[in-house]
Order: sequence, then C-alpha cells, then structure tokens
Amino acid sequence: MAKPRILEFDAAEFDRLLERAKQTEEDLASREARAVDAWFEEETGEVCIRLSRGSRLCVPHDLIEGLQDAVPEDLNQIVLFPEGTALRWPTLDVDLSVPGLAMEVFGSRTWMRELASRAGRSTSEAKRAAARLNGRKGGRPRKRSTPI
Repeated sequence: MAKPRILEFDAAEFDRLLERAKQTEEDLASREARAVDAWFEEETGEVCIRLSRGSRLCVPHDLIEGLQDAVPEDLNQIVLFPEGTALRWPTLDVDLSVPGLAMEVFGSRTWMRELASRAGRSTSEAKRAAARLNGRKGGRPRKRSTPI
C-alpha cells in the first residue's frame, strides 16, 4: 500500500491556495441557476422563475411533485431560499431545488433519450457513406458475450 504524500507549504502559499479555491467556488456559483424572483401565473397554471442569468423558466404546476392538487392561494405563497437556490411553499410544505428543476426540465434522461433517438434517425450523405464503408469492412462488429 502506498504511503500518503504529505504536502508542505508556507503560510503565504496556503493563503494563495485558499483564495484560489474561494474564487473557483464563486465562479461555479455564478454559473449555477439561481432564482431572483418566482411567482405563480394563474392564467396558465405555471410556476415561473426568473433566473440570475436573465432567463425565465415556467413549468406547469401539475408537473411538480407536491403541487399537483394545490389551490392558487397556496401556489401564490412562494418563498425564495437565501441565494435563490430553492423555492418553498410553506402552506404546502413543499421545497423545490432551482438547479434541480432546471436540470429536470432541460436535461432529464427522458429528454436526452429522445434527442439521441432523433439523432439516430437522422440521415445525411456523411452517415450513408460511413454505413457503406462499415458494410465493406464486414458490418457492425459482433457483441462480445464476455467483457474484455
């Protein structure tokens, strides 16, 4: 078993590394989806969130777990968590992660599968040429029954 390495550096180097870590954390936080405002639009039945990067995300309330059967009076009582990382409906006892909702809406597994399926069905001259070339080589390689 390898011995752990012990890093040695002076106080100035430690302070420099600590400052660099803080800047990296701030950079990541600035890129994360954070809410600056949230409201319920009764006309459309959507929960809308204005994000820190200028975009707006509106999701039908009946697609959000815990909000399906809620009445407009309760849906209108949205509280932003500090730093805009989450939303809370106190009367419904529902909390919602803003980055989690944004990832679910824009990048869920189902959506990614749909995009991959569409890409697989697309045709182009380059795709046809690659298929012909693979055919001349004997086609698609056989699947192995045992891992390599």
